Amino acid sequence: MHFRISALIAGLVFAAALPAQDASVIRSETRVVLVDAVVTDKKGGYVADLAQKDFKLWEDGKEQVIKSFTFEADPSSPYANQKHYLVLFFDNSHMDAAGQIRARQAAGKFIDANGGPNRLMAVVNYSGTLEITQNFTADVDRLKQVVSGVKFSTGPAFGNFGTRNSILALTTFAKNLADVPGRKILVLLTGGFPVNDQLMPDMTAAIAMCNRSNVAIYPIDVGGLATGVPDISQPPGRGGRGGRGGMGGGGEPLAFNPLGGSRLGFPGVMMSGFQARPGGASGGATGGGGSTGSGSSGSGGARGGGATGGGTGNPGVGRTPGAGSSGSGSSGSGRGTTTTGGGGSSVNNTMNNGRGMNNGRGYGSVIMPPMPPFAGANQQALYMLADGTGGFVIVNTNDLVTGMERILKEQDQFYLLSYTPPESAEGSCHALKVKVDRGGTTVRARSGYCNVKQADLLSGKPAEKTLEGLAEATRPGTIKASLALPFFFTGANTARVNLALEIPPDAIKFDKVKGKQHAELNIMGIAYQKDNSVGARFSDTVKLDLEDKKAVEEFRKKPMHYDTQFDVASGQYNFKLVFAPAGSQEFGKIERPLAVEPFDGKEFAISDLAMSMDVKSVDNVDAGLEALLTEGRTPLIAHNMKFTPTGETRFKATDNVLLYMEMYEPANTFDPQPKLGVQLKFIDVKTGKERMDSGVVEVSQYSTAGNPMVPVPLKVPVNALGTGEYRCEFTAMDSLGRKATRKMSFEVE
Repeated sequence: MHFRISALIAGLVFAAALPAQDASVIRSETRVVLVDAVVTDKKGGYVADLAQKDFKLWEDGKEQVIKSFTFEADPSSPYANQKHYLVLFFDNSHMDAAGQIRARQAAGKFIDANGGPNRLMAVVNYSGTLEITQNFTADVDRLKQVVSGVKFSTGPAFGNFGTRNSILALTTFAKNLADVPGRKILVLLTGGFPVNDQLMPDMTAAIAMCNRSNVAIYPIDVGGLATGVPDISQPPGRGGRGGRGGMGGGGEPLAFNPLGGSRLGFPGVMMSGFQARPGGASGGATGGGGSTGSGSSGSGGARGGGATGGGTGNPGVGRTPGAGSSGSGSSGSGRGTTTTGGGGSSVNNTMNNGRGMNNGRGYGSVIMPPMPPFAGANQQALYMLADGTGGFVIVNTNDLVTGMERILKEQDQFYLLSYTPPESAEGSCHALKVKVDRGGTTVRARSGYCNVKQADLLSGKPAEKTLEGLAEATRPGTIKASLALPFFFTGANTARVNLALEIPPDAIKFDKVKGKQHAELNIMGIAYQKDNSVGARFSDTVKLDLEDKKAVEEFRKKPMHYDTQFDVASGQYNFKLVFAPAGSQEFGKIERPLAVEPFDGKEFAISDLAMSMDVKSVDNVDAGLEALLTEGRTPLIAHNMKFTPTGETRFKATDNVLLYMEMYEPANTFDPQPKLGVQLKFIDVKTGKERMDSGVVEVSQYSTAGNPMVPVPLKVPVNALGTGEYRCEFTAMDSLGRKATRKMSFEVE
């Protein structure tokens, strides 16, 4: 058996022969949760003579019955001869050259002394991009060769952006270790980094993903021995950007200003070649966090006043005072969501029940371990990652080899417990606690888990074969539907596709089941590469349960909306989507090209364009965390507005149609930051004539210092265009003279 890592990490293959064992942390089919626990005595020695009766385990404060129990190091254990997997993860973006040299020399000595047939190791470098330098292997000479040499970062670890990307790289890698059997050890060699409120969703998502994949993180601070008392102070918070004075520009209201109230005017200053045109009166905007935001003046209007920023965070839990807010980033195939239409509410809404949010803060507090009071600013994230996944931290030592050997001992010094969890909603997060009934012992175990739906739910089921057959057949579908496949870059030559599907409501057949109106819909999407191999895929089952026939009639008033996410590498694909209502001979089938161009992360670029009729006001941090944990998805958030893409391309003149896109501006790490602008031209497809031109609209206010990804919200003026078929020619530009373009087509009826 070979384990293929997803396209997100360039399709590399771990060539190790792996036992045919499913090591999922939680399996929805059998409803079993596996928890590994390391037990030590007062001197730090491993306790190896415990029995099942010595353990107690709680989920969300309720004691659970332990169903099975094994000790890995016991010769009679079924896992006694299992191969062990250890990853050396070099976070080069947070290590200087001296730290790297120290870390790599120690890693070489560690490999030389501890390599062996049953100890497979892999080497990963993060230097701004994730690179698997060596797949799992027992070849000691090869491992020593690849860990030698300093690796230079491809970009600065600038503030939250650099830290967020490092955390995202950990999350991505952990996700792709899910099918590797057993408890995996990830040794994180880093110089450490502070965390704040903006980074808490990313930290929580990383811990959740590690726990799903049974990965324990053991961070090593390569900074060496520190003198004096550990520093628990936080550096002063960097204030967010002050509020900009908004100016209403002349002409049609194309750009969407989330803070402009009911009047949708141009955000910022309408410009031509970045020369300001006189506009209307200015409007104040919310200021940056941590200090009073000062509005900047715009041509033709008064100075806009920014509002006072956010309050001071608590340094004791790793929150930088006054940190500005920004959307969190993550990747991964996510579960689909279903609604009754573009602005409808969830039909099968389980997301508000059973989340395990029993302490008032929300998702992060369920599985996020408490911050130890002695942790220094740059060690906070290290303790969180270790405590949340069952590892431990190596700090304040110049003997890195001994520290790594301490970690290695834990490859088989753990107890594996299992229990059947109580019924809970899909997407719920649950806290775990393990205790041992013996004095003088300490137990380390992961802090919790989140029950996220599988990305390929139909795998191995009869419905999978049925849909695959329909996808490969030449027969067209009998149900017409609308599909959109906007993509957004998540790293070098990798992208996340936000699929949006609109299905005619009368295609869904309801039957009375247990007093409810019940319907099911099976969906599969496959992205074929040029050689007909599969570059990406997902499958899902949508279950609808409505109260009565009146609710069904209400459901039929709008198209059924479905959306999901999947990851692809840059390339040319033929995408096929097939869906079939359960119990029906009808099916839908859509086939279209999907082109994701190369992206190196260093040049100015833009994402695809996503159109939306469903936009809600949200808080960036909470909304991002909710989507990451309950759905395994990355939300589209721009300036506290969450966008749900639509599959529709035909709109009424009365529809409120919005557009979401992302700009990737590496120069945002410079000081001063470059200005950013967009221009939209609308061409009448029938006549070939230009119907409307927005001029250049500055969108710099949507950027965050140090973050190259800039989410931009805009309004599509369907009410002003009139009936017809249109092509939108979209151009993004910066003040350094760089441009990127996109096109999209739509109709107004």
